[in-house]
Amino acid sequence: MNQTRYSNRKIIIGSIFSMILLIYVIKLFTIQVMDSSYKMSAESNVFRKVVDYPARGLVFDRNNKLLVYNESSYDLLVTPNHVEPFDTLDLCEILGVSVESFRKEFQKAEQYARYKESVIFKQITKHRYSHLQEKMYKFPGFDVQKRTARKYEYTGAAHVLGYVREADTAVINHNPYYKAGDYVGVTGIEKSYEEQLRGRKGLKIYVVDVKNRIQGSYKDGCYDTAAIVGENVTSTLDIDLQMYGEKLMQNKVGAIVAIEPATGEILALVSSPGYDPNLLVGSDMSINYPKLERDKFKPMYNRALLAMYPPGSTFKPINALIGLQEGVINVNSSFPCNGGFSIGSHVVKCHHAGSLDLVSAIQHSCNAWFCYEFTKIIGDKKYGRADSAYSNWRRRVQSFGLGKILNSDLSQEKRGIIYSKDYFNRFYGEGHWSAFTIISLSIGQGELSFTPLQIANACATIANRGYYYIPHIVKEIDGGNSIDQRFFEKQDTHIRKEYFDAVIEGMYQVCEMGTGRAARVPGIKVCGKTGTAQNPHGKDHSIFEAFAPMDNPKIAIAVYVENGGFGAQYAAPIAGLMMEKYLTDTITRKDVEIRMCNANLMDANAQMKN
Repeated sequence: MNQTRYSNRKIIIGSIFSMILLIYVIKLFTIQVMDSSYKMSAESNVFRKVVDYPARGLVFDRNNKLLVYNESSYDLLVTPNHVEPFDTLDLCEILGVSVESFRKEFQKAEQYARYKESVIFKQITKHRYSHLQEKMYKFPGFDVQKRTARKYEYTGAAHVLGYVREADTAVINHNPYYKAGDYVGVTGIEKSYEEQLRGRKGLKIYVVDVKNRIQGSYKDGCYDTAAIVGENVTSTLDIDLQMYGEKLMQNKVGAIVAIEPATGEILALVSSPGYDPNLLVGSDMSINYPKLERDKFKPMYNRALLAMYPPGSTFKPINALIGLQEGVINVNSSFPCNGGFSIGSHVVKCHHAGSLDLVSAIQHSCNAWFCYEFTKIIGDKKYGRADSAYSNWRRRVQSFGLGKILNSDLSQEKRGIIYSKDYFNRFYGEGHWSAFTIISLSIGQGELSFTPLQIANACATIANRGYYYIPHIVKEIDGGNSIDQRFFEKQDTHIRKEYFDAVIEGMYQVCEMGTGRAARVPGIKVCGKTGTAQNPHGKDHSIFEAFAPMDNPKIAIAVYVENGGFGAQYAAPIAGLMMEKYLTDTITRKDVEIRMCNANLMDANAQMKN
């Protein structure tokens, strides 16, 4: 019996040891074969992987003028355990940083890893690096990593070109390509074409000793990969026109958008006030960005794409076209005007008196004529009710690219405002509103707000006699890569081409004998429409849209000058100068140019004088 008990104990003890041995075997198998994290940890103590950063692609204008290129910059690296006593003040003077700032960054590096190299200061300029290089022998434990920084050839077009900055946590978490220390496009072309411009990172693998000192390339570099430079981009921008527009808009708040109607290519996109894109490059960005953000005139705000303004009378040609297509008017339709249009106690005032046909109504911008026409559109019996007729009218308006996202290749774009019938049904009650309730829409006021980009595109649509191409800012990408196919697809308004003739004739008369005379270009037929957008916060906004020449148009333009008063006062002459500059490359009306350039609407006193 004792023998049996002894045998059982041996079996139990043997089983326990076998189980322990099995657990150790499984654990070792998991560590060495199944779990790669241990392998990676071990490898990280033997290898150092150094990223080879590619240069970003260059950006050119439509005439192959260089807009954006790269300049060498350098990151200062430190391995804390390799650092020997050095002159801290001397190094700080070379870097242009305070001793306190240096010590703070050095402590961060020590906390990160004493035996590993880490970046302590980023994007040191070429000038500072040249001084540092001469004295690097004085600073053991420090090293330099070559990078590239963006450089902008011109001091303008910041909202178009955009800027780059270090990828933040949100970007890194969203896209596995980016790691800490990488740079990414944030706005403009730099953002929209980030994948093409960024290139592809390379990698070099080095063998290091226990103190992380490089001993040589791993397997003679057979596993290294070379960085691939980013692709060059040719933009649709005409930089000379762009810079001229910024000159005309200096000391003013507003926007200019110019489009080539035949292609949808954006020739100029001015948001004023703007800023020098070189302010957001390198180490100076941390100083300049907060200053730009705090500026009361918001120079970083892209008014061309984000600001929404009532279109005012620039909207009247579109209402005329919708009326013609719906058959509620014809080119000879005449409505009376005795200083305005009355609805009970409400009066829509007008400066004109007498009856006008369609062409004359556009030429003289008669509010009463367009109020009468709008009542016919919304009161059209074939739709049964006002809300159904309104929905059809809204659909027609949106076919001009108004009140909807245009889907351009610019990273920021507002939808604009043109409410659905549900909005008015909620506000007034279903069946309790009519054309008279929303009569302000007939003259581009009330519940309408569009961006300058949308107004310029709508003008290009009229210039094309009924269609547009989606506005875009990039013309070509190197390497045989074409831009998105959507930019070559016609967006049709489904308004018959013959209806545009009378409307365009009216716009031509605006510039010949009407309120748009300030936009005339010698020897070229210009078609345009002035507008004055009511502004409850101060002086009205000056608006003008135009295209030229009348036949086979080469440019369509929209100009908004905040607090500029009547459309003829600032927007029309600025648009005229822009068209003359683009079409003839000369300026004949130097007096107008000087007056526009010198006008200061950002100064309260100058505003009062104007």
